[in-house]
Amino acid sequence: MKQEFLNLSINTNGQKLYEFTDQTINWIKKNDFKNGILNLSIQHTSASLIVQENADPDVQTDLINYFNKLAPMDNSLYVHTTEGKDDMPAHIKSSLTNNQITMSIKNGDLILGTWQGLYLFEHRLEPQVRKIVFHFLGD
Repeated sequence: MKQEFLNLSINTNGQKLYEFTDQTINWIKKNDFKNGILNLSIQHTSASLIVQENADPDVQTDLINYFNKLAPMDNSLYVHTTEGKDDMPAHIKSSLTNNQITMSIKNGDLILGTWQGLYLFEHRLEPQVRKIVFHFLGD
């Protein structure tokens, strides 16, 4: 049984889905993980983690548009507006999605569906440096 950690930094530049599937798979292969659990945890309250389709970019566009309608950038709707028009909407969006994802690794492979990818879902407009903690437990 072994346990490993990685701190992954992702530079973002506005509201978008930033795929990090390849970085995750490369880390699994580099460490020769065979079977176990990988927990991914984002260290922010205005961005989130999602598993989403990675084949058609229209899915990403529709997700961003949907969440922008669900939590509009209109400061007259919110009390918390300290960091601008995207401040509270970003917190709402991250509370409706995931701050952690747990994935299985079997026979050295990350278990994902055919069209699935791992994404950091950035909810802020300005560039950010986001931190994701990887925690593997297994063999």
